Amino acid sequence: MAERGRGAVVNVGTMVAEFGAAGMALYGSSKAALNLLTKAWAAEYGPRGVRVNSVNPGPTRTEGTAAMGEQLDQLAAMAPAGRPASAQEIASAVVYLASDAASFIHGAVLPVDGGRTAA
Repeated sequence: MAERGRGAVVNVGTMVAEFGAAGMALYGSSKAALNLLTKAWAAEYGPRGVRVNSVNPGPTRTEGTAAMGEQLDQLAAMAPAGRPASAQEIASAVVYLASDAASFIHGAVLPVDGGRTAA
């Protein structure tokens, strides 16, 4: 992308990168590192025409989270939205950041978590 002078990278993190959660130290810290990598790459590759951003999803209803059952709903209830996201809601944020409509967005970490990290 940098050789062509155009492109967009959208990393996918997690809301758990923004606050401590019991039992999530390794996962959360690795995703917090991804947030910093997003910003560092934005600084490094932005001048070469490549935008780098990240989406940090909250609880999301997927095949992978189906086994969580009611725990997913309880986790989501802690956010202002009060419900889990659909995979489409997360995908829409990724598509937006990858699109030309986000052409002036560099190094952003977008929480798509129903407001959990805000409240």
